[in-house]
Amino acid sequence: MTTPSRGPEEGNFGDPLRVAQAATVMLDEQGRVTGWSREAEALLGYRAQEVLGQSIDTLSVRTDGDRTGEWLPQLSNPEHFQHVTLRHRSGRPLRVTAACCRLSDTVEGSTVLLSLEDAEEFNDRQMQQAMVHGLAAQATVALTIYGTDLRVVWANTAARQELPGPFAQYLGRSKDELYPGSQILSAQHPSSVTQLMSSVLDTGQSVRGLHYRGRPPADPGREHVWSLSYYRLQDAEGRPLGVCEESVDVTDLYQAQRRLALLNEASVLIGSTLGLTRTVEELAEVLVPQVADFTAIDLLGDVLDGGELSARSSDPSGDMRRVVHRSVKEGMPEAVVAPGQTVGYSAGSPQWRSLATGRPILNAVLDLSSPWLLQDPVRESRMRMVGIHSHLVVPLRARGITLGVATLMRWRTPDPFTNEDLLLVEELTARAAVCIDNARRYNREHRSALTLQRSLLPHELPSDTGVEAAYRYLPADIEAGVGGDWFDVLPLACARVGLVVGDVVGHGIRAAATMGRLRTAVHTLADLDLSPEELLVHLDDLVSRLADEAEAAHPTGVEGVVGATCLYGIYDPVTRRATFARAGHPPPALAHLEKAMEFPDIPAGPPLGIGGLPFESAEIDIPEGAILALYTDGLITASDGDVDTGLERLTFALAHPDRPLEEICDTMERVLLPDHPSDDVAFLVARPRPLTAESVATWDLSFELSSVGLARKMTSDRLTQWRLEELSFSAELIVSELVTNAIRHAHGPIELRLIRTRNRLICAASDASSTSPHLRRATLSDEGGRGLFLIAQFAQRWGTRHTAEGKVIWAELVIPQDECGGEGSSESNRTP
Repeated sequence: MTTPSRGPEEGNFGDPLRVAQAATVMLDEQGRVTGWSREAEALLGYRAQEVLGQSIDTLSVRTDGDRTGEWLPQLSNPEHFQHVTLRHRSGRPLRVTAACCRLSDTVEGSTVLLSLEDAEEFNDRQMQQAMVHGLAAQATVALTIYGTDLRVVWANTAARQELPGPFAQYLGRSKDELYPGSQILSAQHPSSVTQLMSSVLDTGQSVRGLHYRGRPPADPGREHVWSLSYYRLQDAEGRPLGVCEESVDVTDLYQAQRRLALLNEASVLIGSTLGLTRTVEELAEVLVPQVADFTAIDLLGDVLDGGELSARSSDPSGDMRRVVHRSVKEGMPEAVVAPGQTVGYSAGSPQWRSLATGRPILNAVLDLSSPWLLQDPVRESRMRMVGIHSHLVVPLRARGITLGVATLMRWRTPDPFTNEDLLLVEELTARAAVCIDNARRYNREHRSALTLQRSLLPHELPSDTGVEAAYRYLPADIEAGVGGDWFDVLPLACARVGLVVGDVVGHGIRAAATMGRLRTAVHTLADLDLSPEELLVHLDDLVSRLADEAEAAHPTGVEGVVGATCLYGIYDPVTRRATFARAGHPPPALAHLEKAMEFPDIPAGPPLGIGGLPFESAEIDIPEGAILALYTDGLITASDGDVDTGLERLTFALAHPDRPLEEICDTMERVLLPDHPSDDVAFLVARPRPLTAESVATWDLSFELSSVGLARKMTSDRLTQWRLEELSFSAELIVSELVTNAIRHAHGPIELRLIRTRNRLICAASDASSTSPHLRRATLSDEGGRGLFLIAQFAQRWGTRHTAEGKVIWAELVIPQDECGGEGSSESNRTP
């Protein structure tokens, strides 16, 4: 049975001078020694027979005014102590603490009992007793003693502050009974404190710094955290007497450490990507369940759309959309709107006020009868149904502009939001807001880069040319999505087609801008119908000028470096031959159906921008069924940097050229490229579409005006054969004007050619003159000069190209859809 104990303020922690263990001396009225204990003999060294009958004054060390008759009377009060100096038998002075009490008078007179103790030991013991008294009555560390039955037998003042009411009602109760529902915050110890104390009592092994969470009887509405230490109490023989518990309330420290840990976690988690929605989701994952039971994060429409922000963007009545919400309960019963929907907050609501002021709104205890809730019955009903009792709204601000608001609620957690929670959430949202704004800026820049990409590269390859083509464009700068490589398929005169692949030095936006200028130049030069080597000469001049401009703008930086390589070729489906020239670029690959792939021997010109060096071209036959592959060097050096290995892999990828071009491109990408190439890669795969003999008609005409009528007649007959009678009028007029113009303004021989492609009819007249015709508007008095004007009116397009023998004037007519069968490209090209 446990014996009730007195309170720590009532306890007697021992007499200051231990009479039972002290050295005792009996004195008569004159101060002579009449009794000498063994303890006195041990303290002063004198045996009893040496001092009996002697005056105690003979043992004193005399100082001015120091007499026995003066200090003995002062010790008549047993609670009065005095430090005196006595002489030890060895002759050394000994400082002692003395106290005396007068005994009852006897027939022999009065007797005085003098108690002596070493002054240093007395002072130490007195300090120990003061310390014990302080721990019991004044210390802030809570001390509780449990008996061998692990039930309360004593507690100091600090411990009793957590136990309201008379302390006697808690005696004999266990720790688990005093703090029901509490738990140890360590997986290394038993879940029950009673079990832990039992282990300490049995083994004698102390436990220190154990974190314990619960609700004290004196403050049941708030969860506390304590740091507990346990050690066994035992007597002089080592027998256990119980367990002592030291308890320190570390709730504030624990919460601060928890907040710091959460901030550290957030710094790693939030902003791990540049995805705006993912960044918001990461913030919600940090807030729930660590801070709130539910959170909803809403952003302004301008933020989600990547627009420019200003102070007016945070208009509380403007467009705001739910991005993400998260709850501790499945189904998210707190949510009123779904992600992606517009959020309508009533005027005066915490969200409305937070957007308007840029300040947080804390409703530690939510009043469900608030006016702003009465204006929003849907939210009011939902909050009441769920049981939300605490509400917190924090704006997401970055660079002085509000991006949105985060709403936090508690319904499962009984504790309301506090100012400490508000500070934590403000820190979290401040970090997240910067990441969200960075994601917004990235999205805007990324869209700009993609827009630039779409403007610089072909949207889709032309399907009505002499080749069927497919391509891949893989920039090394995957963030920006653009690079310095480019490709193109260019329709040229007389059903011919230009094929080009180029590579600008560098990566990213700067290289892409240079690439765009070069690609535009190639288009312009190709329209002039220059030969491949001539086109590269003009392109080389342009790159040299661009390099001079860049160097002048950036004389010491890499921004001033401009260089490029290029491969340009022209394929003629009539002759089934292609002419290529290259400027520091890898040669094309020609894959055959029935023989090994070859890399045609095209003269290797210098890279563009060197200046002053010539370019040469070479003509190659393109057999039926073969395919051409044009590529940048990033394709063949992507794997391990070895060009020979890259070419071998390219040979493997281009095997079986009769496969669909998209399948061939997929194989090239899979075989030659890693997941993230270090260099820009672009390649173009083209399957020539040679024209059959039935699709081309060629006549040599005599150099006389009578040939004009013959040309019209032959044109009409051939169009009838091709079932293109609907084009006869336009074609005969164009042919008549072309032949007449050659006879009047050039010299023979004259050749007329009609070419029918899938959706074009091409009329071309060649002569031996290099003089180019000019379109002009004839006056009413002019008898001629209307030929080219009529051609321009009837033809889809027309032009002049120079040859080694002279020139060719050509014009194109569009074959009606019902005549050409609606043919289109058989391959779908992948958009970069």
